[in-house]
Amino acid sequence: MPESRIRSPGEIESVVRTVKAEVGKSVIGYDTHVEDFLICLLTQGHLLIEGVPGIAKTTLAKAFSSVCGLSYRRIQFTQDLLPADITGHYFFNQRSAEFEVRKGPIFADMVLTDEINRAPPKTQSALLEAMQERQVTIEGNSFDLPNPFMVIATLNPIETEGVYPLPEAQIDRFMIKSIMDYLNEKEELDILKLKTGPEEQPRMVLSRDAIVSMGSELNQVYTHQSVLEYVEALSRATRTLEELDLGLSPRGAIHLHHTSRAHAYLSGRGYVIPDDVKAMAHKVIDHRLILSPEAELGGLTRGSLTDSILSSVPVPKGEFGDRGET
Repeated sequence: MPESRIRSPGEIESVVRTVKAEVGKSVIGYDTHVEDFLICLLTQGHLLIEGVPGIAKTTLAKAFSSVCGLSYRRIQFTQDLLPADITGHYFFNQRSAEFEVRKGPIFADMVLTDEINRAPPKTQSALLEAMQERQVTIEGNSFDLPNPFMVIATLNPIETEGVYPLPEAQIDRFMIKSIMDYLNEKEELDILKLKTGPEEQPRMVLSRDAIVSMGSELNQVYTHQSVLEYVEALSRATRTLEELDLGLSPRGAIHLHHTSRAHAYLSGRGYVIPDDVKAMAHKVIDHRLILSPEAELGGLTRGSLTDSILSSVPVPKGEFGDRGET
């Protein structure tokens, strides 16, 4: 039976292990990415996944939704996709002689937007209201989306033709960008073995009530003033570098704080430490930065600049727990 209430740190760590194990029945070798899914789900954030074709981005999303017992819809983004294909539309019901709404695939707990950069900006923008306001407006009428609600978008890093780069305003709405790379030799061999016989389907180990309960408990995770100042200092440092045309937005700083709290919570801790912030820094910061032309010509990368900021901003020391833990 799925857990309906999760309270102690030991229980939380056990559930995280169980979720990873169940997802591992379909996808091998991406445990840290499963944590990214959990962090976004519990903090009401959205996830951007980048990886080459055939690396199991879609399979991972589907397996995670099954383990969490959430409704799942997949939208294949193409150049001819229209906003109404995502949000829905009104149609005239000849039997009732009335206009009725036909809700689109966005009305699900987890929505996978596959190859999001293949659709033009007008279609991409259909997601903005849903991601920010958690509602959809169809012909002037607003409809609430489910709770929980999470958008998972995939990107192919090698595509250059027939794609539309995501606007900065939309990229900023993705809490985490998760990079899925090739697996090592052993893990890839395990995949080949997994796919040679009947596949065991992941079982549901979380319930909607448990997810909502975990989200409420996460909000009780304590953040010391010095850690908040550390997050703010990192954010401000991105805006002062000459190598960057655009640094971390206030929304990005909020996301860094929220993901740090979630990282602490999933680690079984009731308070945030600087290491939590460091663990989430690249996943939250990198995709929001825009390099200056000079920096690009110089061969600098977003990741290297984030590393530079992490090494230059002083790390707070002392007691970070609400009961004096260090």
